[in-house]
Amino acid sequence: MADEEQVRGVADVAAAAALLADETRARIVFALTDGRSLPASVLAAEAGVAASTTSEHLSRLVTGGMVTVQQSGRHRYYRLANEHVAAAVEALAVVAPAQRVRSLRDSTRAAALRRARTCYDHLAGRLGVAVTESLIDCGALERHDGVRDARRADGDPFAAQLSLHPYRIGPRGAAVFGELGVELSNVNSRTRPLLRFCVDWSEQRHHLAGALGAALLTSMESAGWIRRNTRSRAVTLTDNGELKLREILPLESLALRRGGWAGSI
Repeated sequence: MADEEQVRGVADVAAAAALLADETRARIVFALTDGRSLPASVLAAEAGVAASTTSEHLSRLVTGGMVTVQQSGRHRYYRLANEHVAAAVEALAVVAPAQRVRSLRDSTRAAALRRARTCYDHLAGRLGVAVTESLIDCGALERHDGVRDARRADGDPFAAQLSLHPYRIGPRGAAVFGELGVELSNVNSRTRPLLRFCVDWSEQRHHLAGALGAALLTSMESAGWIRRNTRSRAVTLTDNGELKLREILPLESLALRRGGWAGSI
């Protein structure tokens, strides 16, 4: 074992960065950061390239360990290897220059992603941060580092998952999450932490991740409170979802209106 440790080198960051240095591969990975499994045909449309070109890039991403593939009948479905890949992409989004907006469609899509989106398998964007802050306000979550809301504390990364988690379940956690359709005792936290938080790249505040964040997103989607966009990571808060969230959480201070969560663009 000692010999094995001696020959193991440091992380090859350049190899991982090279996989994302190509614009087509970057678009493919970005399309998968909502946690879905997608066929090559859909990823080709997202990347704007031919199917044969997409297959070559997918092969490199699978070999490089960023993407996994699963066979289902005659079709192959691709997804990110794990949540760490999504976190790395979110972190890069902070330092990356903004893409040029060339059309009203591009502008609308960018605004939708900032308003509400998925970050691997949990809720992000203004809506994700707002829900997290409301969970703190009502005592479902509490911070134990002296900060009262979801602000990024000194030393936090500018994006990606927090290495130290200054949160715990609050005194009203079981009751509030129960109203949101999540029974804490039923959340599967055997394979990853119950509580994990990311620094949202667009908001620079924390949003709930981990097993609990995934369970909350699943519950909201199953109840019809949010609706996924089949062509991007953006999600829409439905009329019923807005109504239910306002009944359960202290969201009065947010810019909410009938027809979905408005936020500010």
